[in-house]
Amino acid sequence: IAAGLAPILVTAMAGCAALILTRTITIEQAYAAIDWKVIFLLAGVIPLGTALEKTGAADLIGTGMTNILGRFGPWVLLSAFYILASLLTQIMSNNATAAFLAPLAFAAASGLGISARPLLVAITFAASNSFLTPVGYQTNAMVMGPGRYRVADFTRVGLPLTLIFWGLASALIPVFFPFE
Repeated sequence: IAAGLAPILVTAMAGCAALILTRTITIEQAYAAIDWKVIFLLAGVIPLGTALEKTGAADLIGTGMTNILGRFGPWVLLSAFYILASLLTQIMSNNATAAFLAPLAFAAASGLGISARPLLVAITFAASNSFLTPVGYQTNAMVMGPGRYRVADFTRVGLPLTLIFWGLASALIPVFFPFE
């Protein structure tokens, strides 16, 4: 996978097939190990991102954010994009979050006459900042049942992490990716 020889989906399926073919586990054991609640949870989250995009809610949020925060300068706008992406990625996939916030970042950067790169980097980092809920990232949902975690456990640990990352990203991204 790391060498780029095959996509993760292909290698994961090959690994599962290898477990069954080598009789490490039976098909019944593999089927019983599937946490169907997680499957249905993820199946419900993906359409949410589509709905936000198709209804125009994403555009409305981005335009309003630019109009309100743009006058405070690019640092505040970057910080706002970071926290917005971080919040949205809690309820939808990181790919969907980045996909519909990226065009808004380009528009905001153009409107302010700055480089879009720092805004895009902020969105990219924040979209992977899925610490607050078990819904935000598949692995969170997968470990919730076996680890006997509750939603409050994710929030209790995830909120300080999210705030720390938000502060660090807001301060350091423009240093490494200038607005010019």
